[in-house]
Amino acid sequence: MVEDGEGLAEGWQVLEVLVLVKTYPRPSLRHQEVVCTAGITRDGRWVRLYPIDYRDKPYDEWFKKYEWIRVPVKKHQRDRRPESYRPHPGKPIERIGFVPAEKNWAQRREIALARPASNMCELQKLGPTTQSLAVVKPKEIVDFMIQPDSPQWKPGHQHLCEQLHLFGSNQRPLEKVPWKFSYHYYCCYPSWHGHKQVVLDWELFQLFRKMRDRKGEHQALVDVKTKFLHQMCGADRDPYFFAGNINLKRAWAILGVLGRR
Repeated sequence: MVEDGEGLAEGWQVLEVLVLVKTYPRPSLRHQEVVCTAGITRDGRWVRLYPIDYRDKPYDEWFKKYEWIRVPVKKHQRDRRPESYRPHPGKPIERIGFVPAEKNWAQRREIALARPASNMCELQKLGPTTQSLAVVKPKEIVDFMIQPDSPQWKPGHQHLCEQLHLFGSNQRPLEKVPWKFSYHYYCCYPSWHGHKQVVLDWELFQLFRKMRDRKGEHQALVDVKTKFLHQMCGADRDPYFFAGNINLKRAWAILGVLGRR
């Protein structure tokens, strides 16, 4: 639902959004640090909220996935993706309700799957200025791939992280996880090569860091693959992917997984 925003300048509006996606934070030369957040409005439209400096917000604005938030927004002028909106930098994000994981995620799935799932092959043909967020139903998940990645952010971003910590940021330095995680899957045409798309879900990276600190690097990678391939994407879980275009070309990423318990 879109509401009129009291006390907001022209062009701003207030949206109520069920958060379905939170990506792992990354450095930004323009915004210092950002988390890409996306979800569905009361009337079933996808919305991307960007930028959000999540870790620097007051604790009472630290919203969770599957939480309804009320946020003043304006259509993003620098982002041609139709779902992209800029949150008001001077207004708080209000948390207004949480959708629990009861009855095998029934209520969460009802909201997220209110519209038919998209086909990744067709999304890539349409292009990101037509649609850049979607729910995709994989026909077959071939593998969850783990590949080495750089242990540091690219030079400009690494310097920014070091400077923020040096000059008194109240947050822990943003860690660069030295691994890249991807799904290889077919959306509907098994004769094709399928899709290999990177996973950006914050929960995945947090799981890796948590397990690494407890069990070591190797076992953490085993645990991540077990969770995101064999558990969340098991045949009995009826999995769907939350997918998003990340760079206005035709590169899509997996932003989250929707399944059943």
